[in-house]
Amino acid sequence: MTKMLASVRNRQEAEVALQIGADIIDLKEPTRGALGAVDTKDIVEIVAVVNGRRPTSAASGDLPMEAEVVHAKVEELAATGVDFVKIGFFPSERLVDCATAVSGIATHQKLVAVLFADHVYPENVLDIFAQAGFHGVMIDTADKTKGRLLQHLSTDRLGTFVAECHARGLTAGLAGSLEAPDVPRLLAYNPDFIGFRGALCSNLERGAAIDRDAALKVRALIPEEQPAGTQSRVDYKLLAARGYFPDASELGLGTDKIFVRDFVLPVEIGAYSFEHGKTQRMRFDVTADVLRVTRNPEDMRHVVSYDIIMDGIRSLVARGHVELVETLAEQIAAFVLENPRVTNVVVRAEKLELGPGGVGVIIERKQDRQNAVRAGERSGGPAAVRQGQGVLPS
Repeated sequence: MTKMLASVRNRQEAEVALQIGADIIDLKEPTRGALGAVDTKDIVEIVAVVNGRRPTSAASGDLPMEAEVVHAKVEELAATGVDFVKIGFFPSERLVDCATAVSGIATHQKLVAVLFADHVYPENVLDIFAQAGFHGVMIDTADKTKGRLLQHLSTDRLGTFVAECHARGLTAGLAGSLEAPDVPRLLAYNPDFIGFRGALCSNLERGAAIDRDAALKVRALIPEEQPAGTQSRVDYKLLAARGYFPDASELGLGTDKIFVRDFVLPVEIGAYSFEHGKTQRMRFDVTADVLRVTRNPEDMRHVVSYDIIMDGIRSLVARGHVELVETLAEQIAAFVLENPRVTNVVVRAEKLELGPGGVGVIIERKQDRQNAVRAGERSGGPAAVRQGQGVLPS
């Protein structure tokens, strides 16, 4: 299951993160940069406070790409007793040297490489860390003033990153000025953890103290893994709201319709030879009947986001050429019905460049309740959305 990583700067914030049930307590000083390091003596204190109740990680700071500097800092952090050390890697001719310099430490300390969505890396960057023995890789943003993670990388690119990490035996993490509406969109790609700082603070101010209420809202969006024999703290309605409980119909609240209208994308599609090797504009309209889980929806816990539908269409289109409009419409319908709260979906797929008017197909598909149960039990989204084009900007 995807875990929640909460970045904290001191003992007080660590205690709040423990109280709200964060899965990983990450030690970072937000005023010192994207991966600002907490003072070593404070890390030791916080690790003692956590006392093994949750895994801890520590950011190494925005270090220069110099092998000796990186090795010294990682060695220092490893001695504090944290479970993970996060190391930021910026594009550099010395990136390989820096990764290799800590490979000896990686034999006894879990190291996580941090890449930045607002920088460009070589295509083999994940192989570098796998060969150096790193435990995982995460994507973050370096410049917090220039947008969230999803403003730099599309969901299908992030899905590809997660899948390629897993193929190399690496854990995969996602972070970067994330907000609550981003959570259900990212959960579909089954990252090992999602990291938060600003979303846990009042008014999304990452430099402010962690706010318990804000942190609880984020925590409620990520299903918790419960130890055997314990009762979940997440209630029935919230599980259903997140799509992890297949029988939301038992709530007896009926359905709402969510829709995407006039969503136009360039698509590689068509059976004719002249339609191959190029894109043509298509318009998509999707309407889904969604089981309600509360009479008064208040936040992302209570809805199925239309962003997920648009993300799914983008991901399916990114897979490459499709012969038939009917094929693409069926794929979209199947994707939407993967959510166990969706009971019915209507998909309209329309080519816009074959004549004076549009041509296409409209299909309607209903939920198979047995399939809904299986979908609700899966930890990740459908394989279709895990295939994108490239990992990081290049």
